[in-house]
Amino acid sequence: KGAKDIQRDPVVIKEFIQLKRDRLTFGMILGIPIFQLMIFGFAINSDPKHLPTVVLLHESSPFTRDYIAAMKNSGYFDLVGSVTTEREAEELLARGEVQFVVTFPQDFQRALIRGERPAILVQADATDPVAAGGALSVLNRRGNEVFAPDLPGFHPPVPGGLIELRVHKRYNPEGITAYNIVPGLIGVILTMTMVLMTGLAM
Repeated sequence: KGAKDIQRDPVVIKEFIQLKRDRLTFGMILGIPIFQLMIFGFAINSDPKHLPTVVLLHESSPFTRDYIAAMKNSGYFDLVGSVTTEREAEELLARGEVQFVVTFPQDFQRALIRGERPAILVQADATDPVAAGGALSVLNRRGNEVFAPDLPGFHPPVPGGLIELRVHKRYNPEGITAYNIVPGLIGVILTMTMVLMTGLAM
């Protein structure tokens, strides 16, 4: 056993000397693991926040303003502005400039006071369904939290909530994660394979 250890030590020393001479290999040994650690540990985020959002208001009222303020405070939505037409909202979604378009209907406040469960339309860019999922779950909870204190007559809460949230998932309505994950995995696999083949060739 001692003889084998003695034989191994020169090989280890030789490899360190080779690494010292070959700075490219040394850089790859250190740089690639650090790069992968940054990607998998920090860059990949399954619960993204501050997603760009625009609002289409058919009615401006205290209730709509309260709901918009609650969206901002949640941390999931960054309101980058408002639009006046549905066509303008469609163009922003198609260009990828926003992740969500939230539309408040006409007579929203009156319907809410009457207990009619007005509908809020949420159009989401679901190209990455994981990114959209967390933000949509927040919107589902915001209705009772925002409006119940101002509607004391609705206790216990209305079944299904005080509002109806209609979600239209655009560009990936089925929520297939493979469309988003597979291209990234191909890049990672190719990177690791090329590095391995280069190391074997050397």
